[in-house]
Amino acid sequence: MLYVIYSEDIPNSLEKRRQARPAHIERLQALKEQGRVLLAGPFPAIDSEEPGDAGMTGSLVIAEFESLAEATRWADVDPYMLAGVYQKVTVKPFKKTI
Repeated sequence: MLYVIYSEDIPNSLEKRRQARPAHIERLQALKEQGRVLLAGPFPAIDSEEPGDAGMTGSLVIAEFESLAEATRWADVDPYMLAGVYQKVTVKPFKKTI
């Protein structure tokens, strides 16, 4: 089943994001290679695809997991979570209709 992982950054998360980004992307790439990622990406802090120093305000991942518990475990050890980038993470089942 698909699950949404909706993560909200702490204020001024840019430097922590920069440091943890390679490990975060590597982990997402592994899910993608397994064919489990529907989409993934950050929320720019301003109305721009390249927000520069404005940074990001969070992230969204929609991916396939065996269960809500598995999706939650995966989210709990995300490099951004471990680095203190995220202040809140919500994991929910998702049903793709269109």
